[in-house]
Amino acid sequence: MIRARRAAPIAVALALAGTLFAAGCGDSKRPKVDSAAEQAAALERARQGPYGTQVKSLDTARALEADINKKAQEQVDKIEKDAK
Repeated sequence: MIRARRAAPIAVALALAGTLFAAGCGDSKRPKVDSAAEQAAALERARQGPYGTQVKSLDTARALEADINKKAQEQVDKIEKDAK
């Protein structure tokens, strides 16, 4: 009687572990959607949606950052060239 009480939960646990193992061994199915294209489409939807102003502000800030970094690098290059 004691063995039967122990055996049932152990059998259930082994069956569950076997099922999980068998399910994990199959081929993973990857989505057929291109992640880069989906990200670009989501960004465009965000620009047109209720948060459009904020997204456009972020785009402007990124462009401004790139412009400032470019001008700063040009100045550093000019100073380094003049120092030689």
